[in-house]
Amino acid sequence: MNETAADRLSRLYTDEWSWRTSELGSMTGKAQVDGFLPDVSAEAQQARLSRWEQTLQELREIPREELPQAQQVDYDVYESQLQVLVEAQQHRMYERPATADDAFWRRMAFSAMRLVLETEDQARAYIDQLSQIPRYFDQQIQNMRAGVDRGFGPARVCMNGREEPVRAIAEATAASEVSFFRPFASLPSTMDQSLRRSLQEQAAAVIGEAVIPAYGDLLTFLEQEYLPKLPESIAALDQPGGEAFYQSQLREYTTTDLSAQEIFDIGNAEVKKIREEMEGIAAEVGFGGDLPGLFNFMRTDPQFYAKTPRDLVAQAAYTCKAFDGLIHQYFGKLPQQRFSIMETPAEIAAFDTFGRGAPDRYILNTYNLPARPLYSLPALTLHESAPGHSFQLSLALELDLPDFRRLYISAFGEGWGLYCERLGEEMGMYETPYERLGMLSFQMWRAVRLVVDPGMHALVWSREQAQDFLRENTAIAEHEIVTEIDRYISWPGQAAAYYLGQLKIQELRAKAEQELGQDFVLREFHDAVLSLGSVPLRVLESELNRWIVSGGRSSV
Repeated sequence: MNETAADRLSRLYTDEWSWRTSELGSMTGKAQVDGFLPDVSAEAQQARLSRWEQTLQELREIPREELPQAQQVDYDVYESQLQVLVEAQQHRMYERPATADDAFWRRMAFSAMRLVLETEDQARAYIDQLSQIPRYFDQQIQNMRAGVDRGFGPARVCMNGREEPVRAIAEATAASEVSFFRPFASLPSTMDQSLRRSLQEQAAAVIGEAVIPAYGDLLTFLEQEYLPKLPESIAALDQPGGEAFYQSQLREYTTTDLSAQEIFDIGNAEVKKIREEMEGIAAEVGFGGDLPGLFNFMRTDPQFYAKTPRDLVAQAAYTCKAFDGLIHQYFGKLPQQRFSIMETPAEIAAFDTFGRGAPDRYILNTYNLPARPLYSLPALTLHESAPGHSFQLSLALELDLPDFRRLYISAFGEGWGLYCERLGEEMGMYETPYERLGMLSFQMWRAVRLVVDPGMHALVWSREQAQDFLRENTAIAEHEIVTEIDRYISWPGQAAAYYLGQLKIQELRAKAEQELGQDFVLREFHDAVLSLGSVPLRVLESELNRWIVSGGRSSV
């Protein structure tokens, strides 16, 4: 019997996903134990490129027009995903596995902070995984060496100090001092005590004999070879691949085909609009015509800063609970997963951003409290926790979608988080003019990214020019200005995802409000957006347009 187009599509993505997870492990975003670390050698990477190129070719041989509507969405998301995977392998992105904001060594230590081992089997699998770190790190080092030898890597200036999290583990004097031991320290109290001690002893031995020495070898490589040889230029256009490389990064993160110049122009227009809103609040609080003076006041006045880490966490928790009181007015479908608030681990806090959202965690950076303004905290919390990332990511994991549809797409996810900041004003979540200005400052921060990312990577802007532009247009702290610009230098294209995603959601909402009139229900619009999981912006647009045509009532 001949396969239908839908059968061919299902078989193709099911087989490839099964292979992909066997190659790379779980990709759901939750801290899990796979019992292994992937082969990241150059040979394995080339094999992946061949598999993804072949899969993409087979996908394009399936007649999309013969698929039911839901499978057409699957097709479009899958095609975009495969294209991103192919281009990443073609540009050998595995040769630059570290940015100023993220790295494989940071990610592993951070995951350990979140990991909960509930059974003996999980504990033994994690011990096995830890034992593979020396091999895994050696492969990463070989890839980084190949990258830097051809001038491929983040600019040297933005990586200053990024070896310090490695040093914290490499110079540990006991296994119990490092994050990898934490899951074993909190094994279930119901576990047999002799077994508990045995697992802890085995873990300590592996950490002491394999993990800490591997971090030591990595530290030596970073200090003596990698960091000194990184490129001087901050521009992606000066990397191997040049314009094609940067355009591939923009395409991956924005899910559009906009050029660097087009994104730059959109950013400048949005900066102008937000600045006009800021001027209105400046006049309201007695700083009419003096935004620089207001920004300086907000950066330096003690009333705007928490005295202790606990105070900062408590203020974030207040916003979380305030939103809980409004949630049913704005959302019909709620995720089952709950999240907690945890502080950013000390070993990475100095270079980490203000906050991050995960399905089970809202991670708040309490390092350097004078750089963590309370007026920005409500907007940050709405973006990172609920109804932002923790909310959206959890809901996506609970949807009845193919597994490959559960992966995160920056333009959608970050656009949603930024949209939630604006929604906070509509919900009455900002209680003072300064909190409203904090939200606008965060909006401006993301609009500025549309200017400085293509500015630095394609339009010959300097690092200092980008810092000045961010400093002049926002009230974010100096510490954040430096770390954020360095993040954009090291991670081409990613910074452009946020605001473009928000603009598309706002555009579609305005269209729905106009065309549906009295039939428009905001709760149902939000449910329609979130029911897609995480999709490229062109898919979001086509599906929301279909929802509008249906009268705003059909499921997308």
